[in-house]
Amino acid sequence: MPLTRRFWLVAALALGVGGGIVPARAEAPVTVFAAASLKNALDEAAAAWAKETGRTARMSYAGSNALAKQLESGAPADLFFSADIAWMDYAEKAGTLRPGSRSDLLRNAIVLVAPKGSGVALDLKPGVDIARALDGGRLAMGNVDAVPAGKYGKAALEKLGAWEAVKGSIAQAENVRSAMLLVSRGEAPLGIVYATDAAADPSVRVVATFPADSHPPIVYPIALTKVSANPDADAFLAYLKGATARPYFERQGFAVIGGTGARY
Repeated sequence: MPLTRRFWLVAALALGVGGGIVPARAEAPVTVFAAASLKNALDEAAAAWAKETGRTARMSYAGSNALAKQLESGAPADLFFSADIAWMDYAEKAGTLRPGSRSDLLRNAIVLVAPKGSGVALDLKPGVDIARALDGGRLAMGNVDAVPAGKYGKAALEKLGAWEAVKGSIAQAENVRSAMLLVSRGEAPLGIVYATDAAADPSVRVVATFPADSHPPIVYPIALTKVSANPDADAFLAYLKGATARPYFERQGFAVIGGTGARY
């Protein structure tokens, strides 16, 4: 190819001349503020979405309380995926969510766990003596005043009449995964975590599941943030709410609202 012709061909491609084609700009990853208990399922869903679309999502996991307050302080995120309704309500009242984008997506359950080799057996019914089973040890939970799993756990213990006996023996963690880690390491003989967390850690075993009527329904809402300007955020939200992503949640033990998997 003559040098002059080759020069103009390169120039045309660089400037988008000849068909008006401009090279596509790679978008920034979709930033998702998500409850720690969602990690396994969301990591799988995000990897599958990236493989299918070439677009990416970046997760920031923590307690829903911490994430809601970070949003209120102006932290840049595109999606908020909370482990309870109360902290999504908080974010909405703070004006950090995009109006009309919120929906309830998942349900979960809370369970009492012990290290895998533990022989503890308890029936979680009114009058259960969890304090005796602790045998001087501590009960690992998320912060009972802020972390959703901790709040659900406290409500269940109160309903079963076990709270007063154990409230002085609580090891409170900043999120539910940290609480589970105390149990899996053998630093706490018992813990209260989500059923999905217990399923993800082979170092713990489920002693019993708390009755569904012992605590408020465990619902995970999701919403776009008001500050999001990422054009891929809506697409990732739609993906998470769609049938393609459902198996990633159900494999971890979540019940997808409107789905056919586990019911809580």
